[in-house]
Amino acid sequence: MMWESWLLRLDRLAGGRQAGVRISDSARRHPKTRRAFAWIWWLLGAEVVLGVGAVVAAVVIASSGGSVPFAVWMRTVVVLGMTLTLGYFAWRAALGWRWAYQRLRLFAQIFPVVTLVMAAIPGLYPVWMVTEQIVFSLIMIGIADFLTSDHMRWAFRAAAEDSDSGAASE
Repeated sequence: MMWESWLLRLDRLAGGRQAGVRISDSARRHPKTRRAFAWIWWLLGAEVVLGVGAVVAAVVIASSGGSVPFAVWMRTVVVLGMTLTLGYFAWRAALGWRWAYQRLRLFAQIFPVVTLVMAAIPGLYPVWMVTEQIVFSLIMIGIADFLTSDHMRWAFRAAAEDSDSGAASE
């Protein structure tokens, strides 16, 4: 119980005014919602493996005498931390917290764009890192696709929206 109290405080910080808003249990437990989160968890797991792989690749290159630019170290650490944060958002969204769904959806749509723009800067990253960024972006686009589906937008709609539009959940 102590953990949940602490997490609710963290949610208040991350979620702002909407930190206490949850979707209905029926929307949260709907098979399409559960299936979407199952896929999101698998994709986030792939992102973590990719991020850890990038850190390992940088360590191996550096330990074998190769040059690893500071930008590569920063990117590996930042992206891994970012992915773990998205995992927190996914966990809280799967529990029905609307704010977490909104944050996860927003970042899943923004991060691929930022990552691809960074990958396009000539000479900033080595080829292996550019490839990793492209794969990262493609996986993140997949997460965004699940989050922006008609059903997920219906399940996490604002309470004030018309609730008779249940056709999207069918």
